[in-house]
Amino acid sequence: MFLTTIINIQQDYQGDCYLGEIRCRSLDGARMNKLMSGSIHLLFWKFLFVLVFCGVTLAGTAQVANAGEPRIVNIYNFVRNSDYRLANSEAVLFDATRQQIQLLKKADLPATWALQYDALMNPRYQKLFKEQLGTNDEIGAWWEIPQPLAEKAGLKWRGQHEWDPAANVGFSPGYTPAERRKLVDVYMADFRKIFGYYPRTVGSWYIDEVTLAYMANKYGIVASCNCKDQIGTDFYTLWGGYWNQAYYPSKLNAYMPAQSRAGQIDVPIFRMLGSDPIYQHGITPGLISLEPVYKNGGGGMPKWVDWFMDNLIHQPCLGFAYTQAGQENSFGWDAMKDGLTYQVKLFSKLARVGEIKVETLEQSGEWFRKHYSLTPATSVVALDDWKEQGHKTVWYDSRFYRLNILWEKGVFFIRDLHCFDENVVSPTHDTALTATSLAYETLPVMDWASWSTSGTNPVGMWPVLLSSNGTASPMTPEGSPVVKELNSTDLSIEQSLSGGGIFSIVCGEDNITFTGTDGKGQPLRWAWNLVGDAGLKSVIKDVTLNTIAYRYDGVNYRLRLAPREGSCRRLSNGDVQLGPNSSGKLVVILDAH
Repeated sequence: MFLTTIINIQQDYQGDCYLGEIRCRSLDGARMNKLMSGSIHLLFWKFLFVLVFCGVTLAGTAQVANAGEPRIVNIYNFVRNSDYRLANSEAVLFDATRQQIQLLKKADLPATWALQYDALMNPRYQKLFKEQLGTNDEIGAWWEIPQPLAEKAGLKWRGQHEWDPAANVGFSPGYTPAERRKLVDVYMADFRKIFGYYPRTVGSWYIDEVTLAYMANKYGIVASCNCKDQIGTDFYTLWGGYWNQAYYPSKLNAYMPAQSRAGQIDVPIFRMLGSDPIYQHGITPGLISLEPVYKNGGGGMPKWVDWFMDNLIHQPCLGFAYTQAGQENSFGWDAMKDGLTYQVKLFSKLARVGEIKVETLEQSGEWFRKHYSLTPATSVVALDDWKEQGHKTVWYDSRFYRLNILWEKGVFFIRDLHCFDENVVSPTHDTALTATSLAYETLPVMDWASWSTSGTNPVGMWPVLLSSNGTASPMTPEGSPVVKELNSTDLSIEQSLSGGGIFSIVCGEDNITFTGTDGKGQPLRWAWNLVGDAGLKSVIKDVTLNTIAYRYDGVNYRLRLAPREGSCRRLSNGDVQLGPNSSGKLVVILDAH
């Protein structure tokens, strides 16, 4: 008797899910059926054989992704015509784009090509795109404002070069709402003259909500993308937002996720560049992202790329996992070719076996809009460390908040917790940005990146064990955390503790539940200590038995505890402590109103 195990993985594009089916069949099916139906005893051994055989076949492989959760990769290459920082820039940039097209054509992978206006109007790019792009490629808009676009819209050019990255010149917030609409009308009219249709997607390091809403309502864009979270890189700060994947922005603030249908622009914004979930946090020495020009940790380092994609494919993500690959042409082909070639080869391999979906930004946007009427809950998980320093991390995002937990040096803590409020008006909603830098933020509850100083107190929400007299000692993990999806919105993180016991965190869409039990299942005496030095003290306005009241940048918000699910108190050193109820349970709700 010979058995063959068949693992049949099918992709249903309409449902965007992967259906896994394991079947065992005989080379002589009739004889097998007769033999197996002969006795219950043989039926048991048939089942055991299948279980053992399949177990041996799959043993040692990474966790299988949930069937309903696509792993999506956008290859997104945006195209400038010139760059004053480079000699012979028009030739260098054009060659980079031409080489990218040839690489992706050979791999038969779709990509989005986002044209800045100066490149759009260059006949060389028009000819290249019309003749060389595949039928699965997308041509979109890249929304930086160069001199030809501003002047054709009847605006005075304020830049020092034809393309100027100063935020108040090169980005849409640098213009009044009326000027922003003029810029859109000019771009869209010329794009349609050249290609016969309007672009379906638009990307930029940052696009304001007035521009996005106008593009959606008048020209029908279905998706956008903006820069990863960062502090100060290239004088651009985006901090505290929906950390990865995509969100529906507030009508009042493109960086702020909306909480309601009435308050949102129905255009998902995808986060760019594929950030390292452990090390790309706040102000970092160098960038660690999927951009192929970064070779010492990032997209130009094969070890890092393999690690990043393995986590994207095999770790829990709730709704879907996402990353954006590709490279702007300003870096030139020589800087990107090795890293991009490696990535494209890897993506092609992963796509062939059904582990990822490589698609255009338009396709991702249409899928998102079809599946989500509101911003979904998602997660990004990395339980090993490519630097082999023992770090682990879990990110959770919903339309109400983001949370990040970090494990390092034998401890774990919450390093980031931000609250979202669709009613917070962007500082450039009605007026033009005047500064050459830009900064958009959400509402910090704990912000290790911004509040850490050279002081001795480590910033974060620290879990501690309490003795009978109230003395606190660190809560020490033992082994790796276990991260599981409980349903489409709730993520469970369970950490075994040194000396016995379990500390449990359940991230729900609008609340977080913490529970501590000892080795016998009895409630632990534990607490969260909120440490933030001057940064935390500057935003906390009041602490009551069940509420911490915050105020940041003129906005009031609060952390409150569910009734009978814990208590708050201010410590003598100015820190704040959150304690559980008598059952060892604490439920936190972030309230934007």
